[in-house]
Amino acid sequence: MTKTMVSDRPGGAGNTPTTTPVQGVLLGDPEIMTAYIEAFARYAPQVRLALPEAIKEPEAVTFALAWYPDDTAFEAYPNLRLVSSIAAGVNGILDNPSLPASVPLMRIAGEAQGQMMAGFVAWHVLWHHRRFGEYLANQRRRQWERLPKRDAAEVRVGLLGAGKMGGAVAQALLALGYDVAIYSRSGRNLPAGVEGFSGEAGLGDLAARSEILVTLLPLTPQTRGILNAALFARLPEGAALIHVGRGEHLIEADLLAALDSGQLAGASLDVFATEPLPPTHPFWTHEKITVTPHDACDSTPPQVAQEVAAALAGLEAGQLPVSLVDRDAGY
Repeated sequence: MTKTMVSDRPGGAGNTPTTTPVQGVLLGDPEIMTAYIEAFARYAPQVRLALPEAIKEPEAVTFALAWYPDDTAFEAYPNLRLVSSIAAGVNGILDNPSLPASVPLMRIAGEAQGQMMAGFVAWHVLWHHRRFGEYLANQRRRQWERLPKRDAAEVRVGLLGAGKMGGAVAQALLALGYDVAIYSRSGRNLPAGVEGFSGEAGLGDLAARSEILVTLLPLTPQTRGILNAALFARLPEGAALIHVGRGEHLIEADLLAALDSGQLAGASLDVFATEPLPPTHPFWTHEKITVTPHDACDSTPPQVAQEVAAALAGLEAGQLPVSLVDRDAGY
């Protein structure tokens, strides 16, 4: 098994540190953001991070690390050269009215994150394919029953999203022998052995062949509400949903109706429109739903520090970040 190692050396593994110190500011919930101060001090010491109240000269700040900052958070810093999310998602930053239009925005998109997502999705694919939920129910009833088995090659898995996450998930599922197809905006640049779909017709065609549907899309005006009654109706009867994209992709009432009618046999949900999921929400107690607390994958502070250090070094050399966000596309 290959492991992704994080270097103990300042500057991170394989990253060229910037040659001049960078003053950075942390914008967002202090309880979340302060964890990055220590990580940057160890892995990217050339970046001096501080919360806004500790910044004495706002005009000296050229970098912002952000996660759902306040609406006016960027206004105090006129000389920003780079803004970074702490994760793959950027909606809480893109929607910010004070985000400068001319400043590059990057997201975290390292290999370790893709590996973590691939493992999470593969576990849930196996959960639905091998009907482990039924085995647990049988255990509670003290019922010994061996369920019918199907080869992985007979199980058709459809992925919505072909970015780094989608690619990593596809490779993991192919290695397990599953029949994998991907829907994406372009339908191109897919892993070998994967069928591609695109366009409005392609979405329906992918759904029609997907016994297990996995959502890995970014949130855009086009993808908001994409998991709805019409799409569920195109899935084969008894299909399963694994939702690890964005909470706003899902029309919750439509999912409950599809599960209750038997159109869907089960759903694994990791993201929700309201987080934390309210204790009274019906998802918690539905026998066909598995809930996890937005935990499919995460970027660790050391990973963030190393990706940011590489991006800042690139800026000094006149290069834009590899994971630059296309603001028009929304990711």
